[in-house]
Amino acid sequence: MTGFSPDWLALREPADHRARNAGIANMVQARFATRDHLAVLDLGCGTGSNLRATYALLPARQSWTLVDYDPALLHAARSTLARWADKVEIANHGLSLIKDRRQITVTFRQADLAADLDGALAGDADLITASALFDLCSAEFIRRFARAVAKKRAAFYTVLTYNGIQKWTPRQPSDQAIAQAFNQHQMSDKGFGPSAGPMAPSELADGFQSSGYIVSEGESPWILGANDAQLVSELAEGKARAAVETGQVDAKTLAAWTSVRRAAAEIGHTDTFAVPGDGRAGDIADSDEDGDED
Repeated sequence: MTGFSPDWLALREPADHRARNAGIANMVQARFATRDHLAVLDLGCGTGSNLRATYALLPARQSWTLVDYDPALLHAARSTLARWADKVEIANHGLSLIKDRRQITVTFRQADLAADLDGALAGDADLITASALFDLCSAEFIRRFARAVAKKRAAFYTVLTYNGIQKWTPRQPSDQAIAQAFNQHQMSDKGFGPSAGPMAPSELADGFQSSGYIVSEGESPWILGANDAQLVSELAEGKARAAVETGQVDAKTLAAWTSVRRAAAEIGHTDTFAVPGDGRAGDIADSDEDGDED
């Protein structure tokens, strides 16, 4: 799977946290409001940003397992979470944190989601979560993932799945061509087979509904302005590089587009929350897996 640097993840974290859909977050909070303890599995954890954004929605005692393919990111997560907490202790090769009167234990797991999904999902979990992950995954992987979550009868919460929307300020005539090329690039293989890219929110909804889950969705766009100048600049550069790789945009158009200094941007995402519905989720998941020909 394509790697991400701790510096890039730190740059985007404030925008990620602002963008989360409040309605979906409230559903997550309400779902677990009566629980004393919650076990959470965080996939593609990076430096632990998803934990830092989600912990306040969850009960007073939380056990998190942070999973990532990159050992350097797991190391960065450990150190970043230790600095973030009000109090920290080393516990069973993980961390025991106090943050805003919540007790949070954290363990770390290196795993390759694409090659060993069962290993990545091992253990008990009440909630399986991720951030900015599934647009990098194939439709086949998403369906298989939904069935695996349904077998556990865990709730599922993912945020910031890219949905294809791009709006730039100032606007340029070539914005649409660049966006189309980027979206095409986003659907290339990122380690899971041909990526769902901007279709990932729909694939997630379909996959979990097929596994007997009730699915709720909400928009979570990055709304970037003057205080996000570095992020806007790096986003534009990254989208231009991706467009070049597709060969769909000519050099003159690309040069004109990259020469513009952008003051703001809106990048579309979708948040998804899915919970077991009619009690048949596990049965449906077993049936689909036995008969799946993908």
